[in-house]
Amino acid sequence: MDKVALLSLASDLKRITQSIQRKAKRNTQIFNKEAKKWLKTAKKNSNPAILRLLNSVDTVLKQKDDLKKAEDCLMYSVILQNRALLEK
Repeated sequence: MDKVALLSLASDLKRITQSIQRKAKRNTQIFNKEAKKWLKTAKKNSNPAILRLLNSVDTVLKQKDDLKKAEDCLMYSVILQNRALLEK
């Protein structure tokens, strides 16, 4: 598992949340693109539990930009951050 990829993905998910809340459509698109790059990197060496989590994140990133997506991104951001910090 790549901690940097998970933590970077968590950071981008948080930025997506903030961009949606601020109605900054361009920033949301940029961070969405970055999150997809980190997602691809994180999936390479992940265990099955984290892989299931990452697949859920992939589904969230495909949602339209609304408050539901912002809430989901924030939730997964916290979960991924905690998982990355727990892993050795």
